[in-house]
Amino acid sequence: MIKPILTVVVTLLLFDGCTQRVAVETPAGYDLARPEVLKMPASLNEISGIAFNSGSPDTIYAEQDEEGRLFYFPTASLDVKHKKFGKKGDYEDIAISHGTIVILRSDGGLISFPLNLTTDEEITDAKELLPNGEYEAMYADETAGLLYVLCKDCQTDNAAKSITGYILAMAPGKDIELKGNFQVNTKNIATKLNEKKIMLRPSALAKNKHNEWYILSSVNKLLVVADDKWEIKGVYPLDPALFPQPEGIAFDKNDNLYISNERAGTPNATVLKFIFANDKK
Repeated sequence: MIKPILTVVVTLLLFDGCTQRVAVETPAGYDLARPEVLKMPASLNEISGIAFNSGSPDTIYAEQDEEGRLFYFPTASLDVKHKKFGKKGDYEDIAISHGTIVILRSDGGLISFPLNLTTDEEITDAKELLPNGEYEAMYADETAGLLYVLCKDCQTDNAAKSITGYILAMAPGKDIELKGNFQVNTKNIATKLNEKKIMLRPSALAKNKHNEWYILSSVNKLLVVADDKWEIKGVYPLDPALFPQPEGIAFDKNDNLYISNERAGTPNATVLKFIFANDKK
């Protein structure tokens, strides 16, 4: 059984070295006010999506939303390297499945290439499988061979009621194909916030080992947790001092949670690591 959500009061160490006491509502198993802070170099000021290869916490893979480059670095040393995969563009998220990298463009275009790409080359072939709209959130379920993409702003949605997500088949050695869709009820999110309505704008998507979906919204400064049927379990406002522009989210194989922030006027872009509490049942 998952333990009840608690509101905890902690002392938060801010980037400028000052402290203040803040009340933080946090999902069970994590403390959103006590991260390990990984400061990114200038090349990743615009860091967007992040991902792990088969959940390995040793290396973080990332892209930023201006250049067609795959960035990767050890979490221990932050020795950032990169490979070119495309021309300049608006790249929003990254996923890895069975040795294949998938990059999501803001228009819904999907660019895929081998993780062990050895030469810098522009990949011009993008899959155009999703309806017209704006997209930033994607997750690859390697076990199921599926790719999930969530609308940020799609004309077919009434975002005050629900937003649409798309399920794509991603089997090894085969082309990515559209398989189906699902809905996230934004009215239920508004209810949990005691608001009349909310226009949710997802910026990242991930799933943990307990089959819970974590939906991140930079615009709304929210973290939304849903069950495996997309029923809303919890909604957590994010402190802008710690989350100036949260654009990426991922879990490692130990269920530790990582959230990336673009620099957004702060000294550095960051990747925040939240250690999973092993007492979650």
